[in-house]
Amino acid sequence: MTEVLNLGGGIAGLAAASTARSLGISAVVLEAAPRPGGILDSFALDGFVFDRGVHLSFASEPEVREVFDQTPYLEHEAVSFCWDHGNWLRHPVQNNLHSLSAEERIRLILGLVNQPELTIRTYRDWLIGQYGSPIAERWPLVYTEKYWTVPAETMGTDWIGPRMRRADLAEVLRGALSERVANTYYISRMRYPRRGGYRAFIDPLIETADVRCRRRVVAVDPRAREVRDNTGETWRYQRLVSTLPLPALIDLLADVPDDVRADAATLFATRADLISVAFSRPVVPPSLWFYIYDRDIFAARAYSPTWKSVENAPPGCGALQFEIYSSPRTPQKATVAELTENCLNALERMGLAKRDEVLFTHHTDMPYANVVFDLGMETRRDRVRRWVQGLGIGLAGRYGEWAYLWSNQSLVSGRRAILTLLGDRQT
Repeated sequence: MTEVLNLGGGIAGLAAASTARSLGISAVVLEAAPRPGGILDSFALDGFVFDRGVHLSFASEPEVREVFDQTPYLEHEAVSFCWDHGNWLRHPVQNNLHSLSAEERIRLILGLVNQPELTIRTYRDWLIGQYGSPIAERWPLVYTEKYWTVPAETMGTDWIGPRMRRADLAEVLRGALSERVANTYYISRMRYPRRGGYRAFIDPLIETADVRCRRRVVAVDPRAREVRDNTGETWRYQRLVSTLPLPALIDLLADVPDDVRADAATLFATRADLISVAFSRPVVPPSLWFYIYDRDIFAARAYSPTWKSVENAPPGCGALQFEIYSSPRTPQKATVAELTENCLNALERMGLAKRDEVLFTHHTDMPYANVVFDLGMETRRDRVRRWVQGLGIGLAGRYGEWAYLWSNQSLVSGRRAILTLLGDRQT
């Protein structure tokens, strides 16, 4: 019998296993992929290294830094830009209007100043209340549909926290009148491994973990305390931590009450198609990562692996990766060839590269990217979580907790889940 069984070999599952091991308790991690890492995994192609999306660390928690700082890293200033129909605007756009025409700046700022007070019921209400209708309609309402794949009026607001810069009239005016504006991003510096991609930060967790790869869980029986995987092997356990997507975990359990199953069926996440492009020369966008507002460009954002670290490409070469989102609410209808062609057209439109400088393109996808916070999601999710935890199953990570967690928060989530389950033993 396994003392602690962890479902999922991403950062949260690895952190749970590491925490158990530090307490002298054996732990096994079951991972469906060929190797652990989850969405923090990186991949190498012909000397180029790509992550699965924009990953940078601004962890401050001692338990996270204790792991991440074992890997040599680089530091970058947290500055990003936005592409908007032929213009590069520094992020956040409402604080960097100086390159727009005087009439456009006046129109946008008057919309902010004269916006009547709203009752905030949805994310759309929040955006218009914060920035005024002209700014909201030009940028964040458009981006919401590209990134979250749903209209802002269908989303709640509890998830926002520090992720969206709240409107400040003095900041908006300063950025409209001058190019010299302070960086108002919610953190100032970000870290990235010198080599090996973002996955290198979790190598210390991987190296000490007992991970069984290519083991996809097909059934979970908490009453018998057994888990069955795709090879037919049955794992008996004393304690179980799941980092699997919460609605997927419900599908693996028997005797789920109808109301819990109905709540779980409403939970959904975005899917990401990642188009990676390698170049025969350095390609330098205006910032390490950037947001894209043009509706006819499929990608919501992109990043430069070689800005993260020059070790991510052969000498003299460059790379970019584009993120294109879809979901069950807005399925992806384009083919991989069409997605790729759209990204190559965007490169030329932005003046970043020419077709004859492209060495290769590559496509991969992430079936789960971001948990979508549609209206009332947290209430339905919490009912599902309480029922699962009532079975003695610990939930951890972005998908296990079904929450908006960064990598540092996911590591802490994994530690917390196992310490909670082991509470009786610790006392």
